[in-house]
Amino acid sequence: MRKNVSSPSPFEDVVGYSRAVRVGNSAWVAGTTATVRGEVVGVGDAYEQARVAFGIALAALGTAGLETQHVVRTRMYVTDIADFDAVGRAHKELFDVVRPVATMVQVVALARPEHLVEVEIDAHIAPSGWRGRLGT
Repeated sequence: MRKNVSSPSPFEDVVGYSRAVRVGNSAWVAGTTATVRGEVVGVGDAYEQARVAFGIALAALGTAGLETQHVVRTRMYVTDIADFDAVGRAHKELFDVVRPVATMVQVVALARPEHLVEVEIDAHIAPSGWRGRLGT
Protein backbone atom coordinates (compact mmCIF):
# COMPACT_ATOMS: atom_id res chain seq x y z
CA MET A 1 0.00 0.00 0.00
CA ARG A 2 1.32 3.43 -0.97
CA LYS A 3 -0.28 6.74 -0.04
CA ASN A 4 0.99 10.05 -1.40
CA VAL A 5 0.13 13.19 0.58
CA SER A 6 0.08 16.54 -1.20
CA SER A 7 0.16 20.07 0.19
CA PRO A 8 -0.53 23.51 -1.26
CA SER A 9 3.17 23.98 -2.02
CA PRO A 10 3.67 25.06 -5.63
CA PHE A 11 7.07 23.33 -5.58
CA GLU A 12 5.40 19.89 -5.64
CA ASP A 13 4.08 20.32 -9.18
CA VAL A 14 7.19 22.12 -10.41
CA VAL A 15 9.60 19.47 -9.10
CA GLY A 16 7.28 16.43 -9.12
CA TYR A 17 7.21 15.26 -5.52
CA SER A 18 4.78 14.66 -2.65
CA ARG A 19 4.85 16.36 0.75
CA ALA A 20 4.75 12.89 2.33
CA VAL A 21 4.64 9.26 1.26
CA ARG A 22 3.48 6.31 3.33
CA VAL A 23 4.34 2.73 2.40
CA GLY A 24 3.13 0.11 4.85
CA ASN A 25 4.03 1.12 8.40
CA SER A 26 6.55 3.80 7.37
CA ALA A 27 6.23 7.38 6.15
CA TRP A 28 8.66 10.03 4.97
CA VAL A 29 8.02 13.77 4.88
CA ALA A 30 9.84 15.83 2.26
CA GLY A 31 11.95 18.86 3.05
CA THR A 32 9.57 21.38 4.59
CA THR A 33 10.05 25.09 5.20
CA ALA A 34 7.98 27.67 7.05
CA THR A 35 6.09 28.72 3.92
CA VAL A 36 2.35 29.27 4.34
CA ARG A 37 0.18 30.36 1.41
CA GLY A 38 3.31 31.34 -0.51
CA GLU A 39 4.75 33.53 2.25
CA VAL A 40 7.69 32.71 4.50
CA VAL A 41 6.64 32.82 8.16
CA GLY A 42 9.12 34.04 10.77
CA VAL A 43 11.50 35.87 8.46
CA GLY A 44 14.75 36.35 10.39
CA ASP A 45 13.64 34.01 13.23
CA ALA A 46 15.07 30.48 12.98
CA TYR A 47 13.14 29.24 16.03
CA GLU A 48 9.80 30.32 14.58
CA GLN A 49 10.65 28.92 11.15
CA ALA A 50 11.61 25.57 12.67
CA ARG A 51 8.43 25.49 14.77
CA VAL A 52 6.22 26.25 11.75
CA ALA A 53 8.09 23.90 9.40
CA PHE A 54 7.83 21.01 11.86
CA GLY A 55 4.13 21.82 12.31
CA ILE A 56 3.54 21.59 8.56
CA ALA A 57 5.57 18.37 8.35
CA LEU A 58 3.72 16.78 11.29
CA ALA A 59 0.37 17.72 9.74
CA ALA A 60 1.40 15.89 6.55
CA LEU A 61 2.52 12.95 8.65
CA GLY A 62 -0.91 12.94 10.32
CA THR A 63 -2.61 12.90 6.93
CA ALA A 64 -0.51 9.83 6.14
CA GLY A 65 -1.87 8.21 9.31
CA LEU A 66 1.15 8.50 11.62
CA GLU A 67 1.74 10.74 14.62
CA THR A 68 4.57 12.40 16.52
CA GLN A 69 5.22 9.30 18.62
CA HIS A 70 6.01 7.39 15.40
CA VAL A 71 8.85 9.73 14.39
CA VAL A 72 12.18 7.90 14.27
CA ARG A 73 14.41 10.41 12.42
CA THR A 74 14.50 14.14 11.83
CA ARG A 75 16.82 16.20 9.68
CA MET A 76 17.30 19.93 10.02
CA TYR A 77 19.03 22.01 7.38
CA VAL A 78 20.04 25.51 8.49
CA THR A 79 21.66 28.30 6.54
CA ASP A 80 23.63 29.36 9.64
CA ILE A 81 24.78 26.80 12.21
CA ALA A 82 24.75 29.65 14.75
CA ASP A 83 20.96 28.98 14.80
CA PHE A 84 21.63 25.53 16.32
CA ASP A 85 20.24 26.46 19.75
CA ALA A 86 17.09 28.11 18.39
CA VAL A 87 16.27 25.29 15.98
CA GLY A 88 17.22 22.70 18.61
CA ARG A 89 14.83 24.32 21.10
CA ALA A 90 11.93 24.02 18.62
CA HIS A 91 12.90 20.38 17.98
CA LYS A 92 13.04 19.56 21.70
CA GLU A 93 9.61 21.09 22.33
CA LEU A 94 8.08 18.63 19.85
CA PHE A 95 10.21 15.53 20.20
CA ASP A 96 11.68 15.48 23.73
CA VAL A 97 9.58 12.47 24.79
CA VAL A 98 9.99 10.57 21.49
CA ARG A 99 13.73 11.26 21.11
CA PRO A 100 14.18 10.38 17.40
CA VAL A 101 17.62 10.27 15.90
CA ALA A 102 18.36 13.72 14.53
CA THR A 103 20.77 15.53 12.26
CA MET A 104 21.34 19.25 11.85
CA VAL A 105 23.66 20.51 9.14
CA GLN A 106 24.48 23.88 7.66
CA VAL A 107 23.78 24.35 3.97
CA VAL A 108 24.75 27.14 1.61
CA ALA A 109 21.18 28.13 0.72
CA LEU A 110 17.57 26.97 0.64
CA ALA A 111 14.85 27.56 -1.98
CA ARG A 112 14.19 31.18 -0.97
CA PRO A 113 16.64 33.60 0.62
CA GLU A 114 14.24 34.15 3.57
CA HIS A 115 14.35 30.45 4.48
CA LEU A 116 16.63 29.80 7.44
CA VAL A 117 15.49 26.22 8.16
CA GLU A 118 14.20 23.20 6.26
CA VAL A 119 13.17 19.98 8.03
CA GLU A 120 12.48 16.35 7.11
CA ILE A 121 10.75 13.62 9.11
CA ASP A 122 10.86 9.81 8.86
CA ALA A 123 8.35 7.79 10.87
CA HIS A 124 7.50 4.15 11.49
CA ILE A 125 4.75 2.30 13.32
CA ALA A 126 6.17 -0.76 15.06
CA PRO A 127 4.37 -4.00 14.21
CA SER A 128 1.79 -5.19 16.72
CA GLY A 129 3.29 -7.37 19.38
CA TRP A 130 6.45 -5.26 19.53
CA ARG A 131 7.59 -5.25 23.15
CA GLY A 132 9.71 -2.12 23.15
CA ARG A 133 8.59 1.13 24.71
CA LEU A 134 9.52 4.79 24.42
CA GLY A 135 12.37 5.85 26.60
CA THR A 136 14.32 2.59 26.57
